[in-house]
Amino acid sequence: MVMKHVEVGPDGARLGYVELAGQGPAIVYVHGLGACGAPYLAASVREPGLADRHLLVPDLLGFGVSDRPASFGYTLADHAGTIARLLDALGVRGAHVVGHSMGGGVAVLLAQQRPDLVARLVLVEPSLRPSPRPLVEPYSEAEYVRTGFALRLADAGPQWAATMRLADPVAMYRSELALGAAMPVLDEVLLGLAMPRAIVEGELSGWLADDPRLRAAGVPVHVVPGTTHVMMLEDPPAFARALRAALAADAAQPVGVAATSTAASS
Repeated sequence: MVMKHVEVGPDGARLGYVELAGQGPAIVYVHGLGACGAPYLAASVREPGLADRHLLVPDLLGFGVSDRPASFGYTLADHAGTIARLLDALGVRGAHVVGHSMGGGVAVLLAQQRPDLVARLVLVEPSLRPSPRPLVEPYSEAEYVRTGFALRLADAGPQWAATMRLADPVAMYRSELALGAAMPVLDEVLLGLAMPRAIVEGELSGWLADDPRLRAAGVPVHVVPGTTHVMMLEDPPAFARALRAALAADAAQPVGVAATSTAASS
């Protein structure tokens, strides 16, 4: 597993990514807020059905090992643009894009803006609607960098804090603020996309209601039993089974158990 970099942003900013050679269309994993790619996916990709696949696991600008340009906006659309530039640079078309949390919103916009790049979309408890952001909205950017980020990090659990401490505070602030009132509503965008789509959720998350619009649009929901929002860390084999099913050609047959929950963004 070797970390590589591609120039994707302003001032020559480089996006870091891990590429694992394998079969089939490239699986591109887009991480969530305060996360980074490889630590969240490392255990799952060793599981049967994923270990032999071609995988691209980037860190979004401002997170993990990627650059953190001060001139970058860090909105969902901005992040989607950098993933598009990564795939263009690598000559990848028709990828199977997996987006977790904030990365799910990024993946939806990528699929909308560049459908040539995305042949299949799997969203893992995606951020699809604006939601209150009380941990950033009371702050100016300068105040958040000075004090708010440290409070945010102290409040995070150990798994999230392990990757959040690698994030640039400005990137955290702008990325999370962009999930607030200014965020576009993406569930209708998701329902209108033409490529095969699937949802993966943790049974205990309370994330997604059994939305009849998903069924009507042919979007199956795959549930990972006994897990919450970070299911890929809590039960990598079970997450891998759900992801494998969601990526399959017959993804209309969901795996897992039924869940009752409410819509949210994170």
